[in-house]
Amino acid sequence: VVLKIIKHYQEEGQGNEVVQGVLLGLVVDDRLEITNCFPFPQHTEDDADFDEVQYQMEMMRSLRHVNIDHLHVGWYQSTYYGSFVTRALLDSQFSYQHAIEESVVLIYDPIKTAQGSLSLKAYRLTPKLMEVCKEKDFSPEALKKANIAFKNMFEEVPIVIKNSYLINVMLWELEKKSAVADRHELLSLASSNHLGKSLQLLMDRVDEMSQDIVKYNTYLRNVSKQQQQKHQYQQRRQQENMQRQSRGEAPLPEEDINKLFKPPQPPPRMESLLIAGQINTYCQNIKEFNAQNLGKLFMAQALQDYSN
Repeated sequence: VVLKIIKHYQEEGQGNEVVQGVLLGLVVDDRLEITNCFPFPQHTEDDADFDEVQYQMEMMRSLRHVNIDHLHVGWYQSTYYGSFVTRALLDSQFSYQHAIEESVVLIYDPIKTAQGSLSLKAYRLTPKLMEVCKEKDFSPEALKKANIAFKNMFEEVPIVIKNSYLINVMLWELEKKSAVADRHELLSLASSNHLGKSLQLLMDRVDEMSQDIVKYNTYLRNVSKQQQQKHQYQQRRQQENMQRQSRGEAPLPEEDINKLFKPPQPPPRMESLLIAGQINTYCQNIKEFNAQNLGKLFMAQALQDYSN
């Protein structure tokens, strides 16, 4: 499955193109075994008659006919510099997890993998976030009541990769035919481009967070202003009723003050949580790049000392 995901990205996802696909497998005891996958086909706006759901059903029906695992257990997606914490991923995973409780999303990072270590992580939505998504209430009060922050939106599921003997032999043959003649290239510090790109994406997300904070502060000011207006209105009515009472007149009729002063609509806070989660991901990427460069420096120095 991992080799298929990598192959899918290399064929269709070069650059910042994101590739996606379906995960197939079965539940065994307390673990989810992912044994097969197939990609979503690339289609353009011209393919208006393409039905993605129908395509998936036909693929799983064909796999069942040839006695291959065909049970739907999630989906996979590549990521560009770790920028996978988005509303689209949240909505997709909610749909999968709502329909298939054990489903997961596999996130493959080709940029980290190119640095010499496979980057593949599995995520699920936490039960608290699932409840909020079912209610579709992303107001500040609802998220505060559910005690949801960007750190507890997703839960990472540990991954154990098991290869058959044939796959191990194939990997060994591929390693023998590898075009990397000089293994010292892996010690190259040429990751400044990756670090710079991560910093740029981080700054973009910080700007988005700043704009979102401005919107929320504007909402708070409007709420405070409206509360003052309501208080002044109630005071005027109370004074007028006192004057009418002194003149022996009937008090003013009761009014629904909430209809006169409709509370401003609070801005949804889910986007802010997703942006905060993305900022955290970029910070982790920068930390890992720095740690890798430091490790390469130590290794290069050790090799130089040994050769001397």
